Amino acid sequence: MTRSITILGATGSIGASTLDLIRQNREAWDVKALTANCSAKELAALAIEFGAEMAVVGDAACLADLREALSGTSISAEGGAQALCEAASLGADMTVAAIVGCAGLAPVMAAVEQGKCIALANKEALVSAGDILMDAVARHGATLLPTDSEHNAIFQCLDGGELADIRWITLTASGGPFREWSHEQLASAKREQALKHPNWDMGAKITIDSATMMNKGLEFIEAWHLFPVGLDRLRIVVHPQSVIHSMVEYRDGSTLAQLGPSDMRVPIASCLAWPGRMDTSCKALDLPTIGQLTFFEPDEDRFPATKLAREAAHAGGAAPAVLNAANEVAVAAFLDGQITFTQISSLVARTLETRLPPAPTSLAEVLAVDAEARKLAEELREHA
Repeated sequence: MTRSITILGATGSIGASTLDLIRQNREAWDVKALTANCSAKELAALAIEFGAEMAVVGDAACLADLREALSGTSISAEGGAQALCEAASLGADMTVAAIVGCAGLAPVMAAVEQGKCIALANKEALVSAGDILMDAVARHGATLLPTDSEHNAIFQCLDGGELADIRWITLTASGGPFREWSHEQLASAKREQALKHPNWDMGAKITIDSATMMNKGLEFIEAWHLFPVGLDRLRIVVHPQSVIHSMVEYRDGSTLAQLGPSDMRVPIASCLAWPGRMDTSCKALDLPTIGQLTFFEPDEDRFPATKLAREAAHAGGAAPAVLNAANEVAVAAFLDGQITFTQISSLVARTLETRLPPAPTSLAEVLAVDAEARKLAEELREHA
């Protein structure tokens, strides 16, 4: 049985992994739309390869290049934020939502409103607009499948079980490249060092988030929305080998853990084939070679990002959206050489301490909070 699919963020790491799986199961999928921020030539090549109906660049300035690359084909080429939402509204059986940042919020909501299946890899949708998004999922009868390795692991461990039976949900964290670094070393950490993740091959922003541990803080907030067991039953454990991707402990003392290689194709395949399974070319786990699995408590003195995220979740309202916006500004500033590594979390903390707007009640209000928080974070960075 062939299913239709739209991939929002087709040229990023999640999109590339998804398309690799589709290549291996080509007869099972009808590709409706592929999008990218720009990368016009790469996007056009993918659209032609997979016979997409539509290709969209979020940056309208790249549209001319996209149309040139697709000239002579029947593929529709569009550009701009509204076109992203149009691609998400095509009614595909599955939409993979992998646009990075708040640019993905409106397209995710547009996909949810179709009442179909969404494989969610956009963190910001749940962090910044979790209540609004989950309400829309319920209203439109959509199915939300978590694609992050940690949340997908929890989803698999739950397997339809009752949330009331859960004692703990444990998110595992690799600890990033600086897990054993001192305060002094962290203060002088370089961009190139932060981008060398020991286990995962990811985009720049999420790799820096992993180095600061903010990635795990954002995932903590996501888990709070996806698996509403209460904040007091969510916890984080550092697991450097990234073999156990998360765990669920039940009230009878049983703990279920999902294990797998550090390959995003595993959780993506879980979503694509749900509620079944599919073959992949992913390398099988070799536990005797791995030899040892270790676990540590997070050090929130050296890596305060998880504490900031937990406090934002407890505060609720606009706090998670402000946290996310300030972090995006801070990470971009670090990548541009404007602030040091340790100043990423401190800039986020100062933004949260300065002023919190009223709790947003709509997507438009979430985007307004995001814009205000970004402006404030930039001002704090400039006057630091």
